[in-house]
Formats: sequence, C-alpha cells, structure tokens
Amino acid sequence: MHLNAPAILLSARPHGEHGAVVRALTQFAGVQPGYVRGGRSRAIRPILQPGNLILGDWRARTDTQLPALTLELVASRAPLFAEPVAAAAIEWICALVASTLPEAQAYPRIHAAVDGLFSAIAAAPGARDWAGALVRTELLILSELGFGLSLDECVATGVRDDLTHVSPKSGGAVSRAAATGLEHRLLPLPPFLRDGGRASWDAVQDGLALSGHFLARDLLTGRSADVLAGRARLVDRLKRAVA
Repeated sequence: MHLNAPAILLSARPHGEHGAVVRALTQFAGVQPGYVRGGRSRAIRPILQPGNLILGDWRARTDTQLPALTLELVASRAPLFAEPVAAAAIEWICALVASTLPEAQAYPRIHAAVDGLFSAIAAAPGARDWAGALVRTELLILSELGFGLSLDECVATGVRDDLTHVSPKSGGAVSRAAATGLEHRLLPLPPFLRDGGRASWDAVQDGLALSGHFLARDLLTGRSADVLAGRARLVDRLKRAVA
C-alpha cells in the first residue's frame, strides 16, 4: 500500500514513547490512518494540529498493516486556535469526521465542505460569517452517510412553498399550514438552509438544533456519542459570542 496525497489532519493521539497515530481526510481516498514516527517531538507536534493541511505519504507492506506516515505541513491553521469559537468549530468538525466516516472510502463532497468551512473560518472576521456554513456541513455529512433530510416539499401535503418546520421523526419538511398547532412537536427550519444567503444568529441557533437532533439520533450513538461534548462546547461559545 502506498498513497501520497494532500489531506486535512483530523486527529493525533500518542502511541508508544515517541510516536503518534494520525487520522487525516484525503479527497479521493477518504479517511486514512497512519503511524508518525517521532510524532510527539517538538519538530513534528505542531504539524499534528487538527485542521492543518498536510501532504502525507502512507506506506505499508499489506493492506491490513497500519501504514507508516511521513508528512509535511502545507498550511497551518494553528493561529485560528487563539480564537475560542473558531478553535471549538475546527475541533468539533474534525472529531465528527474522524468518528463517523469509514476508513478508505472517498467522500469528496465532505472533503470540499470541510476545507471550505475551515477556509471561511480563517478568512472571516467573526463567527457570524461562517456559522451557517457549519450547519450546512453537518447536514451534508448526515446526507452523505445516508441520513439526509428531505427539505424540498412538505412531508404531510407535498407542497413546496412556505416550508417552516421539520419533522423530528421523518426528517421531512413541514409547511406552515400543516405545522399550525403542532409547532411544539416540530423543529424550526431556518430559511437559509433552503434559500441560501447569510444566516442570522437566530437562524443559526435553529439550524444547530436541527442538525444536532439528527446527528445525535442517527450518527453519534454508542462510543461515537462521546464527541458530542465538543459540539456542546461550540454551541455554548457561539451563544456567548451572540450575547
């Protein structure tokens, strides 16, 4: 097995006395694990920051062996970790991808969305400019893994206009008329998810509640549920930023 590819670094955990086991997201080979010799050294440790862009070279004698990984830094996102909301967002998305995507399966749309989100975080002056993209990324991951929501027409009537809510059971959109009197049992559907454009803070909160419900129900179960603590930190920091 030999793979040489750019990738987004997702996680690094110590292994042995000096090394680290790394997981990174490539565009066409999906999530790839690898052992980095000297990964705990002062020289390499800064490269192993979640969110960093790397060029990795994975080598293994067999497909069942953990590959040895050598890497070089392409672009560092470490400066973003000086801002608590940005840091929480990058850590959360990296943890979400690392814990839910199967290894070695290509998800180019997820790769593009994650890279675009992190680039937006780096370029934007504040969370207001990228929070909507975060929600869209979460919903894309749900969709790519087979748990997509149906937001094109009302699940009850089939109409395509004035869709204001989502059924927490079916994941289908609900029109304003069909939702009347049942709002307390439904999830708000923020307009930016259908119409595009920049999301208000209220719409971001509704979007996070929507994606969070289905992430917790459909994807992050069992051991994977542990990463939801990172999402809770992010949501809390976003609320503080609004306040």
